[in-house]
This record gives sequence, structure tokens and C-alpha cells, in this order.
Amino acid sequence: MAGPCNTGSGPMIRLAHSDDLGQLQTIERAAGEAFRSLGMDQIADDEPFPVDVLQEYVSAGRAWVYVDGLDYPVAYILVDVVDGNAHVEQVSVHPDQAHQGIGRELLHAARVWARGHGMHRQTLSTFRDVPWNAPYYRRLGFEVFDAGLWGPELTRLMEHEAELGLTRWPRVAMWRPVVPPA
Repeated sequence: MAGPCNTGSGPMIRLAHSDDLGQLQTIERAAGEAFRSLGMDQIADDEPFPVDVLQEYVSAGRAWVYVDGLDYPVAYILVDVVDGNAHVEQVSVHPDQAHQGIGRELLHAARVWARGHGMHRQTLSTFRDVPWNAPYYRRLGFEVFDAGLWGPELTRLMEHEAELGLTRWPRVAMWRPVVPPA
């Protein structure tokens, strides 16, 4: 088993396990429902990653879960390496656990991982105007990453998002240094 085991001592972040994957899908579906309130039903209806894709993140050691005191996942983060940076592919918090700083803690864990792997930036792509997307990330120190500065992999990722129709709502790439400014 990868990562520490929680013995009921309280919430914590650990590497995701294969037996967490179904719960990750449940968290993603529940978290996506919030998009309906903004008329973004296509996003709310989007299916989470299939189990085999989630398993790839687990096997690569790039999937973390935030678990309750009984070691039950209530949130998760997936990270890719894009242009040599730690790219947040997905971060989702079950709505029952929202507004408690769990997303911030997961993003910090991924930031520490990136620093430990010699990376200099944490990047992500997100909806510009959704309150729990770009405005939230801005509060955590992310800045809009201008397209002229993107590497080839981030450029392809953003083009792929456009092909999927995600740019129906304005999107931005964002970044922050893995070592917080002094």
C-alpha cells in the first residue's frame, strides 16, 4: 500500500489506492453538479475519468486523496507533467465537504510533490468566470499564464479543450511557482 494509512486519527492526505477509484468518480459527479447553477449543464453532465485512466494516475503516484478519519476519500487531485511543470489535471471536493480548505490543501500537497521533483511551476487550466475556478485559484497565488508563454504540451492541451467545446465558456491557463514567494 502506497502512502500512510489513516487509523482513525483524523482527516489527512494520502496517495490514492486502486480501491479508491469508484469513490473518485462519485466525488467528481457530485462536485460537477454545482455547474448547473451557472447554466453549464454540459460540464455537470461530463463523465469522470474511467477507472483505467484513474488507475494510471494511481500507478504513477500522481493521485492524492483527502480522507476523513475513517480513511474514506472526500476529495482528490490528479497531476500530470506538462512542459516539465506539475499540471493539475483535476481537483474535486465532494460538496458535503466544500468550503473547508480541502482543495487548497490538496493543491499544496501537489505543489510540495512538484518541488520535490525539481519542477518550478504548478499549472492548470480552468474556467475564467466560475467563482470556484479562476477567482479561487487567484486567491491561492495562481496568475493567468499568457498563451505566448505556453510550452508545446500546454498549447496542445488548451487546443484539445477547445475541440471538446469547453471554450464555450471562457477558459484560462494559470500558474504559480512551486516555491512560494518570500
